[in-house]
Amino acid sequence: MKKAFIALVLLMTIITNAPSIAHAVCQSGLPLNPITDVCWECVFPIEFAGITLIEGPFVNNLPSAADVPICECPFPPPIFVRIGLPLSMWEPARFAETVRDPFCFPSLGIGLESPTIFGAGSTDQSYEATKTYLTFVQAHWFIFPVWTMLELLSDFACIETSGFDITFLSEVDPLWNNDLLSFIVSPESLLFANQVAQEACMVDSASTIGGYSSDPMFWCNASGNSIYPITGNVVESDALQASNTAAARMQFWMLRNISECDTGISLCLCVPTPIWVKHNYRVQLAKPIRDFTCYPFGQTTLLWGEAMNPPFVSQENFVWMVFRRRTCCVF
Repeated sequence: MKKAFIALVLLMTIITNAPSIAHAVCQSGLPLNPITDVCWECVFPIEFAGITLIEGPFVNNLPSAADVPICECPFPPPIFVRIGLPLSMWEPARFAETVRDPFCFPSLGIGLESPTIFGAGSTDQSYEATKTYLTFVQAHWFIFPVWTMLELLSDFACIETSGFDITFLSEVDPLWNNDLLSFIVSPESLLFANQVAQEACMVDSASTIGGYSSDPMFWCNASGNSIYPITGNVVESDALQASNTAAARMQFWMLRNISECDTGISLCLCVPTPIWVKHNYRVQLAKPIRDFTCYPFGQTTLLWGEAMNPPFVSQENFVWMVFRRRTCCVF
């Protein structure tokens, strides 16, 4: 907890004392509170040795690698193999900010003015010819190991012990601001830039209404349209839905460039997944209005978005808590 607090103070001190960014441009409110702003019910269910100890939301709660009574993992010689008991739960370890104001940090409670970098301003554009509406937002990705910060389960081998950190700022990434440039690092997006692939996302949308992501359609973000291009440009007029899609793209991109790995596939290690397994993730709106439930990425805001984007309060700057499935073999 002390290390996380020191890191947070240093980050805020560096930002607030940087040149040319002296005063706030967004009303961000209070910093993210790991106790009150996290949907703790979303940590459940907890399964141990194939038995559900505590029930939880059904969201993406498909059978996991921990649905067995016993497990084994490789171990250095001379033991070679170690026997244990499987554990599964949902870990709040990351969060994403999707903001309309560049360099606005609602999770830190600060908003900063900055010179425009790589076209950092957020915009809305309407195209009458194609009857489309384009929303652009910036995004930030944070490592947020809640268990470690609260000094809970700190001696438990299955819990991430890294410190609080920010790993991505879209304002300084030219790829996030330009669809053509992003094609350089994600050329596979060309395969899904057609009407057939996009209409197939209706299946994913229907699946998320039922509470489950459709893994085979990895390029889809359900009612939020496509994961591609991996930029802040979202074909969506609803600000909340567009920001949810930007958060999903952030999760996908962190996995795509191997900055993150999937903790829900194997009981023995965190598995790199350039193509994400969507059902291993849940998301919860933490700010500006704290939601009390979680949902799959891309689920339509008609089911949960009412009063979550109040005028003169949110300024369309959101914080999304990401829950990932954590499975491990307890020795």
